[in-house]
Amino acid sequence: MKKYTLYILLLSSIFSFGQTKEKDSIIKLKEVVFADKFRKQQIQAGVKLSCSVDEYLATSDNISFIKRGAYAWEPMLNNMNTERSSITIEGMHIFGACTDKMDPVTSYVETNNLSKIDIHSGQEGGRHGATIAGAIDLKRKRVSFSDMPNLGGSAQVGFQSNNIHRFGLADLYYSSEKFVADGTAAYRKADSYKDGHGNVVKHSQFEKYNTSLGLAYKTSGLSSLKADAIFDVAKDVGYPALPMDTWLARALITSLSFKQFFENSIFKVWDSKFYFNAIEHYMDDTTRAENLVHMDMPGWSTTYGLTSKILLKKDNYTADIQLNGYSNYALAEMTMYPRDRSRVSGFAFTWPGVTTNYGGFSVNNQWELNDKEQLILGGTLGVNHNHIKYLDFIRVFNQNTADSPQNRTRFLPSLHASYQMKVNPFTFSLGTGYGHRAPSVSEAYGYYIYNSFDRYDYIGSPNLKNEISYELNGSISFENESLIIEAKANYFYIENYILGKILNIAFPMNAASVGVKKYEALEYAKIFNTSLNLSYYFLEKFHWKGSINYARGIDFKEENLPFIRPVSYQTSIKYSKDRFACIFSFNGDFTQTAYSPQYGEDRTPAYIVYNLSANYRFPIGDNNLQIELGIENITNNYYSTYADWGNIPRMGRNIFTSIGFSF
Repeated sequence: MKKYTLYILLLSSIFSFGQTKEKDSIIKLKEVVFADKFRKQQIQAGVKLSCSVDEYLATSDNISFIKRGAYAWEPMLNNMNTERSSITIEGMHIFGACTDKMDPVTSYVETNNLSKIDIHSGQEGGRHGATIAGAIDLKRKRVSFSDMPNLGGSAQVGFQSNNIHRFGLADLYYSSEKFVADGTAAYRKADSYKDGHGNVVKHSQFEKYNTSLGLAYKTSGLSSLKADAIFDVAKDVGYPALPMDTWLARALITSLSFKQFFENSIFKVWDSKFYFNAIEHYMDDTTRAENLVHMDMPGWSTTYGLTSKILLKKDNYTADIQLNGYSNYALAEMTMYPRDRSRVSGFAFTWPGVTTNYGGFSVNNQWELNDKEQLILGGTLGVNHNHIKYLDFIRVFNQNTADSPQNRTRFLPSLHASYQMKVNPFTFSLGTGYGHRAPSVSEAYGYYIYNSFDRYDYIGSPNLKNEISYELNGSISFENESLIIEAKANYFYIENYILGKILNIAFPMNAASVGVKKYEALEYAKIFNTSLNLSYYFLEKFHWKGSINYARGIDFKEENLPFIRPVSYQTSIKYSKDRFACIFSFNGDFTQTAYSPQYGEDRTPAYIVYNLSANYRFPIGDNNLQIELGIENITNNYYSTYADWGNIPRMGRNIFTSIGFSF
């Protein structure tokens, strides 16, 4: 830890504190913004206009992805999987219904649903629920009330050549003095893509529908009531890295919120929301003729919740107080049908009807000590309760019922602190955090969940201790009118780090499995992340930006943790003049040498990918028509990364185009 501490003191990581002044990584759709309390300049991202939510998130230097195909990538925040992060939509907890993580929360929204994506690293993300890695909060679009009736919207259609991906996005809004209505619609359909050698990567197709509706009514001059709904359906989704595909994934996400503003009071805003969402996910392998045993694996996840937060401000002091609670029910089944239908089929609950109730109370305090210094102190106290409906499946490998009770309550505290100082043109930040998280449903109660990466069946352990994280973070940045340089880092020391270990007394259930693993708590693990970001404006019309990232993860035996990204980099140069813009970019990883064979990883070679795109905006009266044309992986490079499940190859050369109209 000492050798990492020195690095952290030199290169520190900046966090996002409070909702009144957001810092850390804030990704706005159509642009990427790195903002802190002193820096207001926005840095546009060099990404295509027709990006998916996953592609937007990939522009952040502290997010990487596990990819099992061309759809629904699993976001990794600070090189930790989704069990260790909190992913919400405007603070609403939504839990996928797939035991194989084929439906992360980010797969149930579209870019035209959202206005920005807030990324809070470490314990600063604890306001929405217990976390270790941090939080990703997807912010839905908001249309303001207007003095005069106003109607507007946009539409976009596009095409990508490699996988014949065709899509259409549209949104429409109406606003008046007391009423607002807005809606969006999106459709995507793609065939299987081709790799850099021109070979079709089978089972990588997908089809997706998404719609949303928002209605708001101003109940008084300082208050409003709003109802939101998102409905998303994905069909015929292939996963080339897995032995199964998804024939249907469906989500209904709804909320009703009330917001009250105050005048001439220490209380500034009170915002409360009730929400409900239901997810259903159906895996099957009917298109996989090579499978010896046919299998169905449906899953369901239902969540009720509320959030209520109030903002206080007096002089140089600001407080953000939030109450957060939810109840989630998760159920997943597995039915195996032998080729000889005269034999009895096998049935099991892979999630045995788990109800998770959570309640949390968080406070974030912020003091502006003077024009140059700022202090942040905050924390959350959470209570997590689990109830198991089908306890017999847990008792198979946890036979002492006293050690595997039907009900389990855990207390999940967290604390964070940060100090920031501005000495022009430099800004320094140093922070720390402490927090707990409870084991996930799969880690505590999963039953024979097959992992095709290391080819083991996984079994949960309800007696796992809480993971406990101690973190240190900081940053140093330099900024003038044309140049921004920022170095940041964070270090996590995590007690009771949960990973799967081989269980010799059990036999695999899946014909493709080589054994069984049970989730266990390691004594501790250490994860270190650091990055260097640069942004430079020159010759008036050019903007260059780039980043390089390094991460290291080891356990208490100095063995490598899985899915830790090797040295990676991305850079772009943008030329813009009047209504024309052109972006050339490239990105890549170094060779993955610190891999973990016991978890199915191998050495992945270095790669580099080049991209080029251009867009032009045609004004039509007060409206705009925009055309985009670009090419990804220009050299048709054949490659696979450390996080491509089963070393599936990435997409080869891809030409894309889109046309959009806004009014």
